[in-house]
Amino acid sequence: MNKPPILSVDLSGLKVMITAGAAGIGRAMAEGFLANGARVELCDVDEAALADTAEALPEAGIHRCDVSDAQAVKRFFQAAVASLDGLDVLINNAGIAGPTKRVEEISEEEWRRTLDIDITGQFLCAREAIPYLRQAGGGSIVNLSSAAGIFAFPLRSPYSASKWGVVGFTKTLAAELGDAGVRVNALCPGVVEGDRIRAVIAAKAEQRGISEPEMEAILLSQTSMRCFISPYDIANMALYLCSPLGATISGQALSIDGHMVAMP
Repeated sequence: MNKPPILSVDLSGLKVMITAGAAGIGRAMAEGFLANGARVELCDVDEAALADTAEALPEAGIHRCDVSDAQAVKRFFQAAVASLDGLDVLINNAGIAGPTKRVEEISEEEWRRTLDIDITGQFLCAREAIPYLRQAGGGSIVNLSSAAGIFAFPLRSPYSASKWGVVGFTKTLAAELGDAGVRVNALCPGVVEGDRIRAVIAAKAEQRGISEPEMEAILLSQTSMRCFISPYDIANMALYLCSPLGATISGQALSIDGHMVAMP
């Protein structure tokens, strides 16, 4: 797939924090915001990805933070907001795929670990961000959900449960924060190209006793456009939502999925 162009919109001086910003969707978002004049502070747990991002995007602030750790999140916000001198945008991007198993095969540890990162991490970050956004007189929160937060996703129950939770959390936050001028939206990507979906395809293929190319074909057959989604497609939607163009969009769960009709 060819890399789509980055949306061009004036975000000069916008103060942005991105979780899991050193690779994949988060890295694409960091590139997009920086390309449009925003200031960016990002975190990740992947040391190699952080080092690579520090070299590739020297203008970004780089932090190590596990979003499931409340104290680590607090430290990240204290350092990032001090560097930015405020906050306008939070991108809650951090998440893990979780296990690919039937419910009866999933351990409590696997269940809790997935929800701790994929939904509780968003709560912890939003809780820290809200006072700064109120102080700024408004802003934007973008929470990463998934097509798995819209459809049932067999063999991925912890992930799907957390992503459905993200949508509910987003809509509730939007209702709570609207009078403060804070917009809150969820993005629901479909089959995003990259290492994570390759691992999911491999695991699902093994569970079903079929080849990986067969599993990929089944996955893509559930989208009208028969395509993978680029991380830059998702970044462009975030850029739009956080720009003046998205000034009245809030409380939405927006699909970027090539028109997915089901999840196999």
